[in-house]
Amino acid sequence: MCRLLYLAGDSLPDCARTLNEFATACKNSREFQGHGYGISWKTKADSHSHHRICPIWENSLPSLVGAQQVVAHARSAFRDEGIVVENNMPFFADGITFAFNGELQGVRIREQGRIGAEKIFNVIRSCYQGDWGAALRDAMKLITSRTRYVRAMNVLLADETRAYLYSDFSEAPEYFTLHVHKGRELAVCSEVLPSLSGWEQLPRRTVEVFTR
Repeated sequence: MCRLLYLAGDSLPDCARTLNEFATACKNSREFQGHGYGISWKTKADSHSHHRICPIWENSLPSLVGAQQVVAHARSAFRDEGIVVENNMPFFADGITFAFNGELQGVRIREQGRIGAEKIFNVIRSCYQGDWGAALRDAMKLITSRTRYVRAMNVLLADETRAYLYSDFSEAPEYFTLHVHKGRELAVCSEVLPSLSGWEQLPRRTVEVFTR
C-alpha cells in the first residue's frame, strides 16, 4: 500500500531532509512503493507539483525552498495495474489536495475515476457543502457502509491552511497507522521519521483537523 507525508508550517527549513527521510522509508518499506510518486508544495507566492513514474528514492527531489506546505505520496499500485504518471497522487481539485493509501474490497458505489483513489476523492467532493471536514466525515461513512471489507482507508485533504485526516484499518496496525508530529512544524506520515520526535498515533475512525 502507498505511503504519504504532509508537512506544514510558517517556515520549513528542514523539509528537504524530511522528504529524503520519507523517500528512504519508502525504499525500505515491507511492500514495494516504487510505482511512481508525487509531491506538491505551496509557498507564500505560488503552488507547485512534481510527479514522476520512477521510485521516489531513485530521483533527485525538488528543493522545496520557501515551502509552507508539502504533500508527498509514493505509490504501490494495486495488482501492479495502471502504472502511469497520471495516477500518481497528490490529486488536485476544487482548491483541495488529496492523497490516499489503503485497500477496499467489494465497494458498492458508482463514481467516476481512473483508479479507486480518484473515485474516493470524487465521493468526498460530492459531499462537500462548504466544510471539507464534514465532507470527509460524510464520505467515509458512506463508503464504509457500502464496502464489504476495509483493509485500510487513510485519507488526507489539505487546503491553504488546514489538513483534514481520516484513518481506518482492519489489520496490520504497525503498517497502516498514521503518525502525527506537532512541533514547530506539523507532520503527518505513514512512517515515524527519525529527524522529528514526539510522534503520536492518529486515532482511528475519526476526522482530525489540523491548522498550521
